[in-house]
Amino acid sequence: MDVLQAIVLGLVQGLTEFLPISSSAHLLIVPKLAGWGDPGAAFTAVIQLGTMLAVLIYFWRDIVRISWTWLRSLWTPELRGDLDARMGWYIGLGTIPIGVAGLLFKDAIEGPARNLWLNAAMLIVFGLLLLAADQMGRKKKEVADLTMRDGLIIGAWQMLPLIPGASRSGSTMTGAMFLGYTREAAARYSFLLSIPAVILSGLFELRHVGDGGGPPVAATVVATLVSFVVGYASIAWLLRYVARHSTIVFVVYRVFAGTFLLTLLSLGVVQS
Repeated sequence: MDVLQAIVLGLVQGLTEFLPISSSAHLLIVPKLAGWGDPGAAFTAVIQLGTMLAVLIYFWRDIVRISWTWLRSLWTPELRGDLDARMGWYIGLGTIPIGVAGLLFKDAIEGPARNLWLNAAMLIVFGLLLLAADQMGRKKKEVADLTMRDGLIIGAWQMLPLIPGASRSGSTMTGAMFLGYTREAAARYSFLLSIPAVILSGLFELRHVGDGGGPPVAATVVATLVSFVVGYASIAWLLRYVARHSTIVFVVYRVFAGTFLLTLLSLGVVQS
């Protein structure tokens, strides 16, 4: 992988990580269309640390407040009903499903799940699920209305993006909107919920960078830095967009991209 490829893949990661269109699927599709090699699951996981750094910086006040309030609530009972203390529990417990699933299905995630036929189908299916949630959800609940039950259910939805094409932000937003949350609340909680899972996944795969079968160090660093810069802008844009618009544009894009990819695969233009 050369520097130009790393920059392009960093741009792809930064643009697609937070939009509900699946960054992992695009990191599979773009290299295939360009005639490059598969960057691999380790590369995908590690450069997500760049976009996660964007989340940490963008939401640093929320993160510090939630972390400090949750920690104090461990020995201060009157704080346990505070939203920030509850959010600490919701994010922590909501991360358990994807952590367990990631370890149990590690081999499948790094192998069979990277099949382009499956990814194309996931783009379409989860795009339609996002549309259903947007249309059917009551969209009345805000982040302050989160409960332990809702946090765990949304956390379970976060397991689905282990299959490229599902989209982490898309899946968690879908789950939240089905539960009645507004688009903006769903997106904001999706960002916060993703922090532990993405950081742990990236650090876990970091050991492969630079080894014999892993991604090269220089290219991975470049792609991570690019994904951070672009990802920060994507967060700000998405939060403003979903506050005023439906998710239909993302649904249309997902269905088109999935159908286009299935067509290329059927014609033999692209090999899975």
